[in-house]
Amino acid sequence: MESANQNEIIRQALFSDETEGFRIPAEPEEGDVVTLRFRTARDNIDHVFYQEAEGEETPLLKAASDKLFDYYEYHMTVPASPLRYHFRVVRGEESCFYNRLGVCTEAEACFDFRITPGFHTPDWAKGVVMYQIFVDRFCNGDPDNDVEDCEYVYIGRPVYRVKNWNQNPSTMDVGCFYGGDLQGVWDKLDYLQSLGVEAIYFNPLFVSPSNHKYDTQDYDYIDPHYGKIVKDGGSCVPEDAVDNEGAEKYRLRTADKENLEASNRFFAEFVEEIHRRGMRVIMDGVFNHCGSFNKWLDREKIYERSGDYEPGAYQSGDSPYRTFFKFSDENQWPYNGSYDGWWGHDTLPKLNYEDSDKLYQYILRIAKKWVSPPYNVDGWRLDVAADLGHTGDFNHRFWRDFRKAVKEVNPNAIILAEHYGDPGNWLEGDQWDTVMNYDAFMEPVTWFLTGMEKHSDEYNERLYGNGEAFFHSMFYHMSRMQTSSVLTSMNELSNHDHSRFMTRSNMTVGRIGTAGPEAAQEGIHKGIFREGVLIQMTWPGAPTVYYGDETGLCGWTDPDNRRTYPWGKEDLEMIEFHKYMIRLHKGIPALRKGSLKQLLADHQLIGYGRFLGDSRCVVVVNNSGKERQVDIPVWEIGIEDDDKIHRVMETSEEGYNVGPVALKSEGGLVSVTVRAYSGILLYSNKTA
Repeated sequence: MESANQNEIIRQALFSDETEGFRIPAEPEEGDVVTLRFRTARDNIDHVFYQEAEGEETPLLKAASDKLFDYYEYHMTVPASPLRYHFRVVRGEESCFYNRLGVCTEAEACFDFRITPGFHTPDWAKGVVMYQIFVDRFCNGDPDNDVEDCEYVYIGRPVYRVKNWNQNPSTMDVGCFYGGDLQGVWDKLDYLQSLGVEAIYFNPLFVSPSNHKYDTQDYDYIDPHYGKIVKDGGSCVPEDAVDNEGAEKYRLRTADKENLEASNRFFAEFVEEIHRRGMRVIMDGVFNHCGSFNKWLDREKIYERSGDYEPGAYQSGDSPYRTFFKFSDENQWPYNGSYDGWWGHDTLPKLNYEDSDKLYQYILRIAKKWVSPPYNVDGWRLDVAADLGHTGDFNHRFWRDFRKAVKEVNPNAIILAEHYGDPGNWLEGDQWDTVMNYDAFMEPVTWFLTGMEKHSDEYNERLYGNGEAFFHSMFYHMSRMQTSSVLTSMNELSNHDHSRFMTRSNMTVGRIGTAGPEAAQEGIHKGIFREGVLIQMTWPGAPTVYYGDETGLCGWTDPDNRRTYPWGKEDLEMIEFHKYMIRLHKGIPALRKGSLKQLLADHQLIGYGRFLGDSRCVVVVNNSGKERQVDIPVWEIGIEDDDKIHRVMETSEEGYNVGPVALKSEGGLVSVTVRAYSGILLYSNKTA
């Protein structure tokens, strides 16, 4: 570890962040005495100063040293209001600043470190291993609750049940049902435990006519097609039906209280069993809009014909739910179709919170209901959360109240939002805990490893293999979140809205309607896929496996990404690889809550370190088609030359190797040969 000029600041040594290794406590309360730590090269710096965005600077005191570094500290009492800060480092006439982006020549307040008194994200969620399940396509455990052919009409045509579990989805897929249900998930809990899953995120479970269930029909109940149908009968609609006048069976199944209450009881028992196994449950909340089948609107007259419900706002201007929706024509009743639809879709009525305190309070009650006994769900994933309401101010007001409601009854519940773009305004400690991590995970990983956009709609040669762009994008977007939010963010390679990552590895633009389903698995590259999983399991955040990804499932974007789990046809080696990577993620403390530092960035090459106390690890990914010799500056994360270092994972085009291989640091560097399309994980623990 040397500077080219011994009179210069050794900038690679400078480090601080918001993790518990450099801010103690990491999530302080008002009035707490917090310790800020800053690391420099040993005997290299004259002064380190603490600076707030607008204020005088205060010197840090040198508190400790080791063979490589000096550690400076500053103790402060946390004020009532949030604050921002950065550091200034001085050696002789040279100085530089240090903030969320690292070393910089100017102090830009937007990249400052932040302390938000009282902002806590659930500790269990930091680095938790999640598994996302699109229920209809995971496992059919109870054939008695399957949607039947012509059970009802959805978007102008009768629905049908797909008899062949292995059949690929069609382009018009929303009314096609494969029969997956919660009993099927229960039947596979042993498998999920063996994989190492710690939390299950379910796509929507509430009553809904679609297979994706993002058009909620009833927020108070689990869909009996996923739960229990204890009372059945009635007719289905004709094959040429265009409305639901004859959908007696569907009315009985989804509107009869016996089925609804039986499904809720089953769900409570189901969650209890998941908790007994040490896993958590996250539900999907779709609160920006509902569905045209919803009992408050009842455009399909399901509830009107049942005779047991108050009239929906579509039926009558005197409906108790009239203000739940915004109507443009006040003279159309009965059967007023002039309501506001989300993005103009009349199947997705936008909820009108501004004009209905009753609706506002109803949804807050729903928010509390499912995270309270007897259900005790562990958190919410919020669909299109930034779209809720008609103005930004109202949106923020709602999510502040939502957070208060949820945390009041379950302080350890996670509030995780779907969001594209800068989420900073929602992550100030009073609204969401975190986000689905598109900008600071899925997209940079995909661009670097495949050059593909996350829908497989575009190929970008400039970003493919661009290591500098990878880190620039990652660190910039991570800086828009507080570290508590980063550590709990949902890091996915695939999900129900985007193409499967295995398909993106073929670097081919396509969709099911243009290229056909078979092309989604042509030219795939398992070496690149394994690199992606290695990054997923070692990057800050909560690695989230989309069901079937662990077995190499392919698929273009929606609806092809919703293929069924291939029971009996799994890639068993890929499953074992995931098990090993999950075990490493869970077993290495630095991968849960540790600091992150860039070590290498080149064409088709990245390297980074994670470190927390004595737990230190290094990841190197060579995404090129050629073997490469690299010198890794492990000293930058505190690995000394006499420390024991082992390679604990090597991925490649052919497979992977978990046999530990001892390595040696010399002069602060570890020299390794990295094979083509491969990645390695090194681990060092001073106490081991």
